[in-house]
Amino acid sequence: MKVEIQDWGETPDGQGVQLYTVVNGRGAEAQITNYGGIVVSLKVPDVDGRLDDVVLGYDTLPEYVDDLSYFGCIVGRYANRIARGRFTLNGVEHTLTANERWNHLHGGIRGFSKVVWEARAVEKGGSAGLGLSYLSRDGEEGYPGNLRAEVAYLLTEDDELRVEYEATT
Repeated sequence: MKVEIQDWGETPDGQGVQLYTVVNGRGAEAQITNYGGIVVSLKVPDVDGRLDDVVLGYDTLPEYVDDLSYFGCIVGRYANRIARGRFTLNGVEHTLTANERWNHLHGGIRGFSKVVWEARAVEKGGSAGLGLSYLSRDGEEGYPGNLRAEVAYLLTEDDELRVEYEATT
């Protein structure tokens, strides 16, 4: 297994973005970017052994930057909607950014899908892949407290892409 890295462009605010290609011993490959943890491509063998891309998405970073459909990305801090962008925790009401009319959807305007994550190669249980980490700071999108999110993408020799999530406050 191997992990290849290539520069993939910059965000509108000038942050460098990379595209990581993970290839297993059978030739299957996953392409993941550190921008939003997006799975850009997953090529696995079809019934005849030909590699086919099974991911719906785009070919370029600018298309993902402009995307509002959350193709293949990490959503968060919260997945789904928070009605009226408000919730109460320990008796304190918190107001979040509204990005779907008055609701808060998938982490807000600049949720996990719209940030650049720290990346590193990982290996676990004989599978190689990509590890991403992101520190969401207190107040980001209106959320209280710091949150460290870790996501591992592991391509197995059985052509499975395993995604493991962990978060700590």
